[in-house]
Amino acid sequence: MQAATALPDQPLDAHALARLKWRCRRGLLENDLFIARFFERYEASLTRGQAQALGQLMDLSDNDLLDLLLRRKEPEPALAGPGVAQVLQMLRP
Repeated sequence: MQAATALPDQPLDAHALARLKWRCRRGLLENDLFIARFFERYEASLTRGQAQALGQLMDLSDNDLLDLLLRRKEPEPALAGPGVAQVLQMLRP
């Protein structure tokens, strides 16, 4: 998403934010509602590291993502890094 020299705690620029929002469009309305609320709350303060973690969550299927958001399950070990855990907490109600 960003250059390799980018630090994870640097804020997202407007172009990167627009690309992230586009990537976060989902097929399930329920997921879109969680994501829309996430952007309403955190859009102005998102960092590159958080954007990368959110991108990892967007690689999941809609049903798997919804299960995580509704706390029906927790991330698989390969996905369960600290960045993903933080963004998942931000996404959950």
